[in-house]
Amino acid sequence: MPDKRKHRGRHPEDDRLFSEGCGPALRRAVADYSWLLSQGYADKSALKLVGDRFQLAARQRMAVMRTACSDQARIARRSRQVGPADVAGGSIGVDGYNVLITVESALAGGLVLVGRDGCYRDLASVHGTYRKVEETLPALKLIAAELIALGPARIDWYLDKPVSNSGRLKALLADVVESIAPTEANPPAWNIELVDSPDMRLRRYTGIVTTSDSAVLDACGKWINLASLTIDAHAPDSWMIRIA
Repeated sequence: MPDKRKHRGRHPEDDRLFSEGCGPALRRAVADYSWLLSQGYADKSALKLVGDRFQLAARQRMAVMRTACSDQARIARRSRQVGPADVAGGSIGVDGYNVLITVESALAGGLVLVGRDGCYRDLASVHGTYRKVEETLPALKLIAAELIALGPARIDWYLDKPVSNSGRLKALLADVVESIAPTEANPPAWNIELVDSPDMRLRRYTGIVTTSDSAVLDACGKWINLASLTIDAHAPDSWMIRIA
């Protein structure tokens, strides 16, 4: 069945699964899962143990997984996080789909999770195909404007080449950049690139990285919380929950 969604909004079950009444169980699940990770337990078996204990649905388990992290990871990630003032004049590498889909979700009224490490994460997924929605263009414009406001000399925006429609998204982003550039006195150099694995590029990136991907955050150097900066500035009333 073709994907006919026009918005990156909430799942039909999210209002029930993430209601205020579910909050205590979800918070306890995140705390227990994070503790198990801190003790060295395997993530999949730990998640099953916690999910079964609290009788969590699949999307609730996904939320716990994306929100939690070990104490060691939390400390290490926070130690390498930088603020907006640290970006000026340098380079920034963008995990394109990762940041874009989170901002799209916020604009569409979808659920945004505040992770234990401070990152904002969504519950949407690409599954090999990206579909442009009504929030795509506004999200690209907001992210691009936020990036330019940080004042980097260079912006490297990486998109997953294997994902369908990445070429179209690259062209759309290029149009956004072209429309913004004439209004900037000293516009940054933009590199919008389709790559087989943005994760691998970002893990080795010598500048500042922006992503909420846990594996990348644990391997990269300095990073900045771009999705949270964009959402806090432009969609402060979006549906965000803290279960960590």
